[in-house]
Amino acid sequence: MTTGSLRQRNNGNKQKVYQNVSPTTNGATTNLQSKLANISAELQHATQASTHRLWTRAVIAASVMIVVYFYSQQHNSNETKFALIKEKLPLRIQKFECSKSYKAEIRRFPNCVPKKCGRFVSDQLVEEDEVDKLLNLARTILSMAGSSGGASILNLHTGALSYKEQFVNAYRVPKVVAELKEHHLTVYNTVKNKIKKAIAEQFGIPAESLYLTDPTFFSRLTNATARTMNDEYWHEHVDKDTYESFHYTSLLYLNTYQKDYKGGRFIFIDGSNANLTKSAIEPKKTRVSAFTSGAENLHHVEQVTEGERYAITISFTCDPDRAISDLHIKTPNL
Repeated sequence: MTTGSLRQRNNGNKQKVYQNVSPTTNGATTNLQSKLANISAELQHATQASTHRLWTRAVIAASVMIVVYFYSQQHNSNETKFALIKEKLPLRIQKFECSKSYKAEIRRFPNCVPKKCGRFVSDQLVEEDEVDKLLNLARTILSMAGSSGGASILNLHTGALSYKEQFVNAYRVPKVVAELKEHHLTVYNTVKNKIKKAIAEQFGIPAESLYLTDPTFFSRLTNATARTMNDEYWHEHVDKDTYESFHYTSLLYLNTYQKDYKGGRFIFIDGSNANLTKSAIEPKKTRVSAFTSGAENLHHVEQVTEGERYAITISFTCDPDRAISDLHIKTPNL
């Protein structure tokens, strides 16, 4: 057997082997292709079903969002804007009948009965430099203490100062007293008298019949989680029910909604059930709002969601027995 014949035989065997393998490979390929085609069809069907389900879910979700949107629009349509930050209001006032309970109680003080109850807003009672002094004072002192929750209070008349989850006496803290300067107290009393005069004029009563009452205080509201009931400032309430001595309530806003914080609007709630409407005040630096303290002015403050909201609540009574004196510097009581 020559090398050539061996080479030939080997070539022939190789060819036979390839030929033996080739028909088998073609058949397997055909079967494999058939299976792959089936799998592909199944995957396509599954993908289409999955895509259809996703699309269906997306349509349902969009529908829900549309319903929620229109519901919220309908709900918000019952809200009026009593004072917007973009407005510069010399005076905006709304008058209405007093609640029966308020009318019955205030009759004990004939000179202090309003011609009608109501609410007003003014952006021209207090000067910006006056607000700057008060805001700086509040920020400085509350930065030394402050609540662990969302509402911190500083009452310069009683000395009550929020500290973590309790109150301390600010006049027992020398560094707090050191911040109180005579010019702060002068501005504080001047602002109080301006607001007192405006309340008397707008509600048709003599200013002499109004007395500053407790609590009158600075507040700082944030989005911190409430730790105590004092931190839950957003609940609806009537001032006269919360503070028996109140007859007229006022607030001076020390900084501005949307610029310095978000949330924190002041909301009056009028009517009930299907006739319920809300009237919103957007706080603004130097803005004063004032109102009779009875059930005719149910209200709440929206939760602050970002930043720090500063204001002063200045409250007045018609009862001389519930009056407090003007602010003056106290010596530290160690």
